[in-house]
Amino acid sequence: MKRMFVMLVVALLLSGVAAPEVWAQDASEILSAEANEAVVQPEPEGGFHQMLKTKFIEGSAFYMSWIAIAFVIGLAFCIERIIYLSLSEINTKKFVASVDSALAKGDVEEAKDIARNTRGPVASIYYQGLMRLDQGVEIVEKSVVSYGSVQAAYLEKGCSWITLFIAMAPSLGFLGTVIGMVQAFDKIQMVNDLSPAVVAGGMKVALITTIFGLIVALILQVFYNYILSKIEALTSDMEDATVTLLDMVIRYDLRYEK
Repeated sequence: MKRMFVMLVVALLLSGVAAPEVWAQDASEILSAEANEAVVQPEPEGGFHQMLKTKFIEGSAFYMSWIAIAFVIGLAFCIERIIYLSLSEINTKKFVASVDSALAKGDVEEAKDIARNTRGPVASIYYQGLMRLDQGVEIVEKSVVSYGSVQAAYLEKGCSWITLFIAMAPSLGFLGTVIGMVQAFDKIQMVNDLSPAVVAGGMKVALITTIFGLIVALILQVFYNYILSKIEALTSDMEDATVTLLDMVIRYDLRYEK
């Protein structure tokens, strides 16, 4: 529930960037000014922003709005994953050294407290293993391996939705492309003329929707690859820390268990 709440808040904050109503209003003012042949010099600041909004409405607000929604929701999932993975990162070497020092003194409770009070999947795996320290190395190994799979699933949670929106964005753009081409051919049929002016409107919709869909997919793909790199780094830390924990348990058994 907390994760969904964070995603909802992020989506609401980002929705202002892609609000079709605001873009449509500003773009309509620009288009009407051009229709009246009013010569307006573009302001240096916000020039690209104004052009982006103009192209948004020129690409048909209905289809472009769906691309914008896919971008906002996909970006919300990306930001949520990045925040979660960033909070899962710890100084693994320092944490392992602290647990090793506690076990070297024979203080299992101190080691448990260190693991319990440290965030992240590595600490969670250590706590599960330390809870079964008195049951032998084999039980500890099975416990950390099983719980490691659970933590890995938590790290990858929500990534499937990101891949969905990466695939949806260009698909929506291509849908607008097909519809724009159909509109162009409809105009050709109506006026029985193949002049560029007749098909320009439909071709513009076709090209703009494709461009925006591909741009959204590229942006989300960059975020997704960054997320995968963080997941791989955390998974590697978990595997290394698990092997170290088993070595600690063996040394503890040899030193303190009868």
